[in-house]
Amino acid sequence: MKRLKSIDIFRGLCMSWMFLGHLIEWWIKPEYLWVRTFTFYIFDPIGAGGFLFISGVSITLSYRNRLSRVKESNELNYSRIKTSYFLRAFFLLIIAMIYNTAIALTKGWLSWIWTWFVLMTAAFSLFIMWPLFKFSKITRILIGVVIWFTSQYLYVLLFPYKDQLSLQGIFYHIFYNDYSQDPLFNFFSFFLFGSVFGDIIYNIKNNKLPELKRRFLKKKIIVPISVISLGSISFGILFDFPSFLTRSSLSWLFYAIGIDLLVLMILIILEEYHIFKTKKSYRIFFYFSYYSFTVYLGHNFLYFIFYQKLDLVTIWIAVVSTFLIFSLVLRQLYKKWGWKASLKALLGKISSKLAYKIEQNKEKEKK
Repeated sequence: MKRLKSIDIFRGLCMSWMFLGHLIEWWIKPEYLWVRTFTFYIFDPIGAGGFLFISGVSITLSYRNRLSRVKESNELNYSRIKTSYFLRAFFLLIIAMIYNTAIALTKGWLSWIWTWFVLMTAAFSLFIMWPLFKFSKITRILIGVVIWFTSQYLYVLLFPYKDQLSLQGIFYHIFYNDYSQDPLFNFFSFFLFGSVFGDIIYNIKNNKLPELKRRFLKKKIIVPISVISLGSISFGILFDFPSFLTRSSLSWLFYAIGIDLLVLMILIILEEYHIFKTKKSYRIFFYFSYYSFTVYLGHNFLYFIFYQKLDLVTIWIAVVSTFLIFSLVLRQLYKKWGWKASLKALLGKISSKLAYKIEQNKEKEKK
């Protein structure tokens, strides 16, 4: 199946915002933190939530494509797909725990070893998602919504025990810890909703005739996703105004997924109807998408450069300049090293090769 460039653009947008948002948060002087708050109000829906949403889309497309190849390949089978999938999740979890440990040691807060940064949330989302691939799209949507409401209730129930050495305090630490990050209970649903969108795209891309594809695109994406996304945005805004601006609220979750659906739908329409030339228009976002995990880990080294030193003018000069320089570095990495510098690609290749060897050993043991 032909790769959708709109998925790369969307993931690139998410990574670009996380990159820029973190630099603003780290480098702005404390007296200007309102700038950080204002920018987060605007762009945060395409941050961690958007990244997990598009991760759900892409992992579902990959899963469906590999399943369709099982019948055509003598080497590829369901067991190998499953093994590769869980190995990838396991390796990502190991990297996430190493990352968490490094952050915890740097800050001197050992409790942060268990923190829901997006890498750990993504790893656990992969583990949980596997059995849910067999569920219908409607069932997955309902599960995601139920998780959100349950999460809000559980948070209210456990929050009074925060930082306490009690059973409730331990549960709070496990489920939420630093709530300003990306706790699994809130953000897994983005991944789950992404899997639903991925299934819809997969069905559309299987139509070979352009006219049928566009008719299906209008029927299955443009009309229903427009209604769902606008409805979700409206519900988020009206349910608990103005709490839809803060990610700790239930209304923000609905508002954010509505924004993510709307943005991705627009990008797919622009691509499928050839409204913009993707070959030239999306390269900077492609690099941030292709090297998403590499960018996420690597940009942390910028933390101390201008830590809390920049004012309202210098913050934009520094942030934009750093973003452009980083983009050029990624471009050179792609030209010189290609997939070898991509943590995401390396995890995929290592997992596939290791899964292949495991399946070979199983076959030998049977003989």
